Amino acid sequence: MPTPSQPAPSQAVVQGVLERLTYANEETGYTVAKVDTGRGGSDLLTVVGSLLGVQPGEALRLRGRWGSHPQYGRQFHVDDYTTVLPATVQGIRRYLGSGLIKGIGPKMAERIVEHFGTDALEVIEEEPKRLIEVPGLGPKRTKLIADAWEEQKAIKEVMVFLQGVQVTTSLAVRIYKKYGDSSIEVVQKEPYRLASEVWGIGFKTADTIAQAVGIPHDSPQRVMAGIQFTLSESSNDGHCYLPEERLIAAAVKILQVDSGLVIECLAELVSEEGVARETVPGPGDEPVRAVYLLPFHRAEMGLASGLRSLLETPEERLPAFTDVDWPAALEWLDRRTGSALAEAQQDAVRQALSQKVCVLTGGPGCGKSFTVASIVTMARVKDAKVILAAPTGRAAKRLTELTGYEASTVHRLLELRPGGEATYDRDNPLDCDLLVVDEASMLDLILANKLVKAVPPGAHLLFVGDVDQLPSVGAGQVLRDLLDEHSPIPDVRLTHVFRQAQQSGVVTNAHRINKGEPPRFEGMTDFFLFPCDEAEDAAQMTVDVVARRIPRKFGLDPRRDVQVLAPMKGGPAGATNLNTALQAAVTPPGDHAPERRFGGRVFRVGDKVTQIRNNYEKGENGVFNGTLGVVTGIDQVAQEVSVRTDEDEEISYDFAELDELTHAYAITVHRSQGSEYPAVVVPVTTSAWMMLQRNLLYTAITRAKKLVVLVGSRRALAQAVRNASSGRRHTALAHRLRHPFTEPRTG
Repeated sequence: MPTPSQPAPSQAVVQGVLERLTYANEETGYTVAKVDTGRGGSDLLTVVGSLLGVQPGEALRLRGRWGSHPQYGRQFHVDDYTTVLPATVQGIRRYLGSGLIKGIGPKMAERIVEHFGTDALEVIEEEPKRLIEVPGLGPKRTKLIADAWEEQKAIKEVMVFLQGVQVTTSLAVRIYKKYGDSSIEVVQKEPYRLASEVWGIGFKTADTIAQAVGIPHDSPQRVMAGIQFTLSESSNDGHCYLPEERLIAAAVKILQVDSGLVIECLAELVSEEGVARETVPGPGDEPVRAVYLLPFHRAEMGLASGLRSLLETPEERLPAFTDVDWPAALEWLDRRTGSALAEAQQDAVRQALSQKVCVLTGGPGCGKSFTVASIVTMARVKDAKVILAAPTGRAAKRLTELTGYEASTVHRLLELRPGGEATYDRDNPLDCDLLVVDEASMLDLILANKLVKAVPPGAHLLFVGDVDQLPSVGAGQVLRDLLDEHSPIPDVRLTHVFRQAQQSGVVTNAHRINKGEPPRFEGMTDFFLFPCDEAEDAAQMTVDVVARRIPRKFGLDPRRDVQVLAPMKGGPAGATNLNTALQAAVTPPGDHAPERRFGGRVFRVGDKVTQIRNNYEKGENGVFNGTLGVVTGIDQVAQEVSVRTDEDEEISYDFAELDELTHAYAITVHRSQGSEYPAVVVPVTTSAWMMLQRNLLYTAITRAKKLVVLVGSRRALAQAVRNASSGRRHTALAHRLRHPFTEPRTG
């Protein structure tokens, strides 16, 4: 704050035409630009500040303060601005060719201005159908340009309104696409709706906006939104509910209000059915007053009820196996497959084909895949309708390979529609007699509930997965709860490692780590450690191993065949930093290759990327959190980036949607679930100390088909092997499966 002896700099006004953007961070809105103020020559003014969505060629009226930078000299610091459409042919040409309007690039801008001169903007505004007069512009593209112009005008109005609260360009676009002409009204009167309805806006951003538009700090609207945000954050950590006392304490900390006000607002949320409150058994079966977001409460009750219904229905869609001669059937199966099943594998075949719901679990090399293939073979011989599914595209492909029958992702199988509703559900079930779901450890509560709803009465449902891996990224621990010691769901656990698998260092060390024993490196040809005590050194070594050493020694492609799995995103050897370094080494910039900067990231053709949110609007049946892909094209005129996913689907992203993508040269171990790669490189450093857990390291190693390289310190590796704690998730599914008729105690 300025002192009386140091008065605040007075505001000044500058007008000019934006010549070029030197730097623009689309996540923060901070921009450095060059403006021509009409002084002539190359004497351009440097302006800095939040210039959301400005484009070269725009005439700007800037309000702000003069300042000086020790390196860059005199600058104008922008507080706010208004835009004025350019009036000269040169300005109009630059404005239209800047990429502002989808469908118009520099060449088409040249043609439009050549045809209409200084009337070009007036034509687009008032008589857009006349654009068809321009050579090369047909009716379809003319309509695209007209629609884009109208949308851009409306978005600009929203952005100008939001610039005072530092809302980014991409979020302003999302707000407009969600609320249209009502955008400003929603932001002014109900800003907390943004947190639950607009992806990318969390409670903290909505809270900043709310304060700017005058919502009181102790407003019930704010407190109730904060409670729901606290529950939402806990679901990101895997919890289906929070104990009431823990929820209140966390909300008080976030909101900085009195606990009495939080308690009052929580009671109001319960009475208005904004959240659900129920007493459930906690640790040691002590009663816990649990508070749920409604979708998780309904899904947990629905999943438990659906599984019990499948188990208990008298209908039977595999009648051929109700009184089968199992010794004879298994002997036939041995001859058919050319390999004898072990006793536990035989038990799994019997259970899957005679029980309505069953779980098959086990580690690598224990024969899960062969057992599943055997179950499918038996069912198909009896003309059963078998459906195979997995949570990810890569896992579905692998399931197809091992069974010889087509498998799909769960999302495609259910044909999820915009909004997340499934085409197949209780009223419109799948037509199947046996449904096999692989990589079931990845199933979160919401998806598992949708899946079980779609299984017809009398059909058999087989969950297959490794319960010792990390639980799902989404809320719940479905596979673990199904395997609870008091669960009514039959299960088989395969523990014997077959001789062929024992020759693999990957399999051997995965089991050693799972038992709390350190991995062996001596004599291994597929399992290596590159010791590095410092995290920075480990990061450099990781890049060298991926980009040079593995390709040279094993002939593997660093982009297609090698995946870096980091324990966490942050830190010198975290996924974020490694992605920057690996992109520079594996997909460097080309002289004339197109690229697109978004925030702190640059997207190039050939980049490995991953989706970081569920988007039901994209693709045939949506694109989901964790979907991997490769950038195949960047169209500066259409303002789109094309990505081919691991499900072989081509998906287009508007430039404003690029915050849905992040680079995937390095991903977190959590994001790797359900995927398998020829080679896996894992940085294991003490900088990730809190994340060094046995099931995390075990999950990373079991993602590799042929090769594992650990890079890091022996101390960090020992900590990961030693730390068996993976944190308890708050979920009551196991309780609901055991006690299906218990009435919820609410209020």
